[in-house]
Amino acid sequence: MKARKVKGQHSFLGCRKPVEHRRFIHGLLSSFHTSVRSIVIFVQYPHFLSGTLFIDSSRKPIDMKNSKTKASGNGAEEEISSKLGKLFEDGVRDIYWAEKALLKALGKMAKNATSEDLIAALELHQTETEDQVLRLEKIFSLLGKSPRGKKCDGMEGLIKEGESMMDESDEGPMRDAAIIAAAQKAEHYEISSYGTLRTFAQTIGLNEAVSILEETLDEEKETDTKLSELAVSNVNLLAASQSGEE
Repeated sequence: MKARKVKGQHSFLGCRKPVEHRRFIHGLLSSFHTSVRSIVIFVQYPHFLSGTLFIDSSRKPIDMKNSKTKASGNGAEEEISSKLGKLFEDGVRDIYWAEKALLKALGKMAKNATSEDLIAALELHQTETEDQVLRLEKIFSLLGKSPRGKKCDGMEGLIKEGESMMDESDEGPMRDAAIIAAAQKAEHYEISSYGTLRTFAQTIGLNEAVSILEETLDEEKETDTKLSELAVSNVNLLAASQSGEE
């Protein structure tokens, strides 16, 4: 007795229609390809499945499980802040050394000056510099660090240059003009340094340090303005009226 065929039915692996048949075959082939690919990866890169990858031809492995590298997010920001914090601390130590060195230099400038107004301005700023040193020590306290300076090559060079300018200038208006020029170079260095440190402190979030640095920055700018006024209104004119012949 012959088997009876039902129209539209196929008995191939339980598939009832040609469309289902094709879908079944496609799925079977996809599964087969996936399995083969997994075997190839395992054979060629066994460290991949164990959590280790190779990144170069030297086949140096990187442990992906224990890696602390972060492409973005708070981790990267914290790293930047940490490095900026170190730069800030180095800058404070640099200017701390510079201020202490400048204290001595201002005293020497005042002794060599002849203009009463210039002497008064230098002595006033010497007193301000003493207060600025104390402010920097307060910043060290905020950082939890000891007040220790780091040799400032920039200020050392400016002080040496100022000494040479005084030695090479005749006593009187000429030397006074040289002293103002040397003092203003030092002031400009300090203005730049304190401005940078204030910006660093703002970025890090040291608000109290920002206020301290701004107070000192304002004093440095005011001193620079006073020195310019002295030079333009009196000292430079007197030096220009003197003959350059020895």
